[in-house]
Amino acid sequence: MKNPYEWLAAAINNHTWTVAGVAAAIFILACFGLSMVSMETGDDAYLDKSTPRGAMLDHYMETYGSDAIMLIYETDSVRSTEILRFIDHLQEDLRNERYVDEVSGVVDLLKQANGGTLPSSTAEIDAIIGQAPPEMVERMLPSDLMTISVINLEAGVTMDAQQQVLNNIRSVIAISEPPPGLTVTVSGNPAFAQEMGEAMGSETGMLILVAMVLMVLAVTFLFSHVRYRLLPVGIVAVGLIMTFGFMGLFGIPISMVVVGAFPVLIGIGIDYAIQLHARFDEEIRHGTIPQAVWATVTQMGPSILIAMSATALGFIAMFFAPVPMVADFGMVCTIGVVSCYIAALIIVPVFAIVTRYRPRKEAAAVGSEPAGGESLIERYDRLLGRLAYTVAKYPIPVILIFATVAAGGFYLDQSVPVSADEKTFVPGDMPALLSLEKLTRVMGSTSTIPVVVLADDVLSPETLAWIDQFGVYEQEHNDKITGVTSVATLIREYNGGTLPSTEREVNNVTARIPEETLSRYLNGNLEAVLEFSTVDMEMSAARDLVGRIQDDVAWNNPPAGVTVKITGQMEMFAAVMDDISDSRVYMTVLGFAFILGFLILVYRKFGAVSPVIPIVFIVGWNGAIMYLLGLEYTPLTAVLGSMTIGVASEYTILIMERCEEELSRGMEFLDAVQTAVQKIGTAITVSGLTTVFGFSALTFSTFNIISNFGIVTVISVGFSLVGAIVVMPAILALMYRYTGRSRAVAAAGVPE
Repeated sequence: MKNPYEWLAAAINNHTWTVAGVAAAIFILACFGLSMVSMETGDDAYLDKSTPRGAMLDHYMETYGSDAIMLIYETDSVRSTEILRFIDHLQEDLRNERYVDEVSGVVDLLKQANGGTLPSSTAEIDAIIGQAPPEMVERMLPSDLMTISVINLEAGVTMDAQQQVLNNIRSVIAISEPPPGLTVTVSGNPAFAQEMGEAMGSETGMLILVAMVLMVLAVTFLFSHVRYRLLPVGIVAVGLIMTFGFMGLFGIPISMVVVGAFPVLIGIGIDYAIQLHARFDEEIRHGTIPQAVWATVTQMGPSILIAMSATALGFIAMFFAPVPMVADFGMVCTIGVVSCYIAALIIVPVFAIVTRYRPRKEAAAVGSEPAGGESLIERYDRLLGRLAYTVAKYPIPVILIFATVAAGGFYLDQSVPVSADEKTFVPGDMPALLSLEKLTRVMGSTSTIPVVVLADDVLSPETLAWIDQFGVYEQEHNDKITGVTSVATLIREYNGGTLPSTEREVNNVTARIPEETLSRYLNGNLEAVLEFSTVDMEMSAARDLVGRIQDDVAWNNPPAGVTVKITGQMEMFAAVMDDISDSRVYMTVLGFAFILGFLILVYRKFGAVSPVIPIVFIVGWNGAIMYLLGLEYTPLTAVLGSMTIGVASEYTILIMERCEEELSRGMEFLDAVQTAVQKIGTAITVSGLTTVFGFSALTFSTFNIISNFGIVTVISVGFSLVGAIVVMPAILALMYRYTGRSRAVAAAGVPE
């Protein structure tokens, strides 16, 4: 029975147009999925709702409230009667919008103090403001040049609904015709999330375009010794379209991290096309097209499949990351490398048959032809061969040097900081970020730390007293907490400043509290919420604060039967920092385990560990670079270890496979290593450099999280080339000394 690659080679040779038709049908199916691709921002990108933490945050948002939208009014004097009348009319219009629960601002304070109408003179306005509580005035009217309206949305409003409300608010502002000189800015976390999503959409297109342009330049100059040098670019474009299509069909959204996957896929995917194209060009020089198709598909196809599978396993390790968008990154990359491999395996031989491919009469050089008649490519081949021969002859010094550097890198890696602050990931000049920072400077932190209290009866006097006491304790013992609101503070407010001492008194007080007010802090009798307002702080400080509150809960000893859980976005990002710190090591180890298990399964011998050893060194070098460049681990750079395993394994496996092939032809080991690196080293260098070009597109991103990832991935690919061309021959030499000749590879040929 023919193996699948022999069957495919025969099908392409004998039924070219049928194979092309099937491939086209799959491509059309993928195109159908393009319209189903969606963008994802907000909590879902960071937290899995199926986990206890994710379920609690989702429940809190559904039950108690969602983010507020802020309107910032700026003009020469916001106290003028004309400006205040406009704000009053605008707020009345916005109260009628769907999903809007409450709209408040300085005009409500003025109307409340003036019998329900706006004052008619500036003197009356100044008098009322002068008598109002200073902290209230400071939040609503921070200066004569600016005031703020707060739009509270109904509890449980979805992200899509928030986007709809934002668009409606902007429409209402536009048709309301603000007075001359007044600017109205829509701000708050929902506006930030919306603009970030739109920026990600345009960023995705820009990065793909830049990556494709760089690919064209790289292939044009580095792959000029073959005919149809731009064919790999077309192949990777097909693979990318298929990836987008399958993302839509499988319901995988585009997030801030997933955006970075596409240039990565372009860089990796073009490897497969270049390797297959280069092998076909090599075979066609001494055979017919059917023979070249057969040799390319049956010899290079399985080798690249092993390399691609190892790469995919590195990405599959990301599936187990606790951060959803990191798992999505792994899924997209896995789908992408498989799509690009299949596209290259089919398109290269089919294209060659359809175009009646003929090689260039002389291999073109990268640059001009040297006077001696030997091209630059040929001279580079010989250089690589001599280098590999020398390294394989003296492997131990090479391994010791690189292992020492790797050990230092692993040590430094422990000192690389972790960041999960979403606001540091986006462009620093993004308008929504600037307005949000302005709000923070004026109002303090716009985020709160909610603490959910669960009990058989949260309105029992004992539980209410604990809630009240805990809120007071936190304010007194933590300078980062500026205030607290809870069902206890609400009951105090409606009971003359004291807590009721009996259940009947509690019920009488709660009956007087408006339902819409009470529901923000109470869910039946089983659940209540404390909301701690905080100063603005770095995410690392927020993580420490959340940890301290957790410790304080235990210290304050809740009553029997009472459960206390901290939730909210600040707790979520603090958890994400811990998840990044833990999962990056876990994913790296898991990636190594997957690939090592796969190689042992494929080769069934001890020497299967050979391709993994250089990758261990490379991961260590990455840690040193992260530390020396002063970069941070983010949800995106956290994938660096497992991604490096996937990328580098392709190069090391291809070197080992070609060495095995040369050994099976009867060569001595050192000659086999020299020939393998000499034959495949140029293709690996070209594909590696084109991968570098693809990854370098990430450095053009305006998102800091993506551009920093681009820097380290470019360096990592360079390390991968060094690991394959320099370290791998040394590892193979040591393995050969202890294990002897490896498995035989059948010689290429086309059957009669």
